[in-house]
Amino acid sequence: MQAYGLTHLVPLSLLTAGIVAVIWLGRQQRADAKPSRFSRGFALALPLTVIPLLAHEWVTDFDLFIDLPVQLCDLAWIAAAIALWTHHPYPTALTCFWGLTLTTQGVFTPDVMDFPDVSYITFWVMHLMVVLAAVYLVFGLKLLPRWRDYGWTVATTAAWAVVAYVLNLVLDANYGYLRRKPEFASMLDLLGPWPFYILSEIALVAAVWAVMTLGLRIWARQDGSTRTPVRS
Repeated sequence: MQAYGLTHLVPLSLLTAGIVAVIWLGRQQRADAKPSRFSRGFALALPLTVIPLLAHEWVTDFDLFIDLPVQLCDLAWIAAAIALWTHHPYPTALTCFWGLTLTTQGVFTPDVMDFPDVSYITFWVMHLMVVLAAVYLVFGLKLLPRWRDYGWTVATTAAWAVVAYVLNLVLDANYGYLRRKPEFASMLDLLGPWPFYILSEIALVAAVWAVMTLGLRIWARQDGSTRTPVRS
């Protein structure tokens, strides 16, 4: 699809409107001790929409080299669904860091067939819902990650990268762009050749998440409205 053409600007517009809505709604629910009906409804909506779309793609046009559910966005929507249902800090932190940084990179530099291809719908449903879930949890409900949650997210992401890279070697695939850069223009083009762009990306992502954590912890101390995440 053409970046910032009509079929890109439409989902970006929907995302903008959705962000305003979930922040407003989340602020109304900050006093709730447990996940609201909206939060759990949102949690159910993720698998009920994403799984049928993915299944349709696997049945009609499965490609072993790109369609296995091992991309971070595949893990991000699962984490988002669990976070919305439980408000537990671990999936909430994964949703926060993955959704507000890595998933948004896909939103602004999409690598997908154009509308009306089913993969277009799958891509945007998955990515928009993950970003909206992250915004709702963090800026709406103010469920903010702590430093230990940052550490667990970095460790989880590193473990994913190792597993994905080994799988890439076995299949001669390129999940996560860990073996070569994407053919389309992306921010990885600014980080040098392989393997330096991988190392640079790791350092950059860890640094950005650390700055995010610091900023969110400062915000948490500004008033007493921060909710305590469920830690069961």
